[in-house]
Amino acid sequence: MKKMVIGGIILIVALMTGTYFVAGDAFQSDDYINSLTMLGALAIIVITVFTVLKYVNQIKNDTATGELADESWDGIGEYTNPIPSGWGLIFMGTIIWMMWYFFVGYPTNQFSQIGQYNEEVLENNAKFAKAWENPSDETLTSMGESVFLVQCAPCHGVDAEGIDGKAQDLTHRLSKEQVLHAINNGSNNLGYPMGAMPAGMASGEGAEKIATWIAGGMQGEQPAEFAACASCHGPDGKGMNGMAANLSGFDDTLVGKVLENGKKGAIGTMPSFKGRLNETQEKSLRHFLNSIQVKG
Repeated sequence: MKKMVIGGIILIVALMTGTYFVAGDAFQSDDYINSLTMLGALAIIVITVFTVLKYVNQIKNDTATGELADESWDGIGEYTNPIPSGWGLIFMGTIIWMMWYFFVGYPTNQFSQIGQYNEEVLENNAKFAKAWENPSDETLTSMGESVFLVQCAPCHGVDAEGIDGKAQDLTHRLSKEQVLHAINNGSNNLGYPMGAMPAGMASGEGAEKIATWIAGGMQGEQPAEFAACASCHGPDGKGMNGMAANLSGFDDTLVGKVLENGKKGAIGTMPSFKGRLNETQEKSLRHFLNSIQVKG
């Protein structure tokens, strides 16, 4: 036992030395909290080491005594001894400490940095919305461009043309490849009232005709196969006032749905921007994107 005690003391000294070596800079200030923390670390290490030594010594030297219970499993009996008093006290103390900490020590209505940050964000968003309550078209376009360059340009490029096709070109309508992908695989991530677009609404030459017509600006004679699409997107392909996606261009509803729900793209999944932009910023971004779209 004497050797174990000496070993425990050496271990405590080594652990405290390591702790001070890692966090020693914190104790060069006059902040007493750091000293209390070090004292707490010492208490935890000492209690832990000597508790372990106590039970290791008992395992090595004590002999189990008492009355065996009637039940046994595979010939292994169990004594009817009561639980160790120290273990029981620690168990009950842990429950009491948990209740104190939950209701008194750190209640949810106390100060927190996260709560303060959220309050400041809401306050600044309210000031921002009030300052730009009725912005002009020019102001919206300028503000939207700033939002775009910070939030969108890393993937779509500063010119919004998609960086060599790696992301959606926001200056033009859907490409033929994108339309074919939606026809073949369906679409159900933008949350339109019409619900999910099923896969396989058209196939083969019919799908090619639909994709070519939509990508070409929906000019000329509408292919007969588009009738399957018109039931949701409308005869003109404009989405029936927001019930489904507008196939003729990136209108406010489509941009808003993508910002809210995100979208799968060629270089990965665009994350949802819900909560990242306030209402005024979203409005300005939609206005800017509409201003840079190639018409016709």
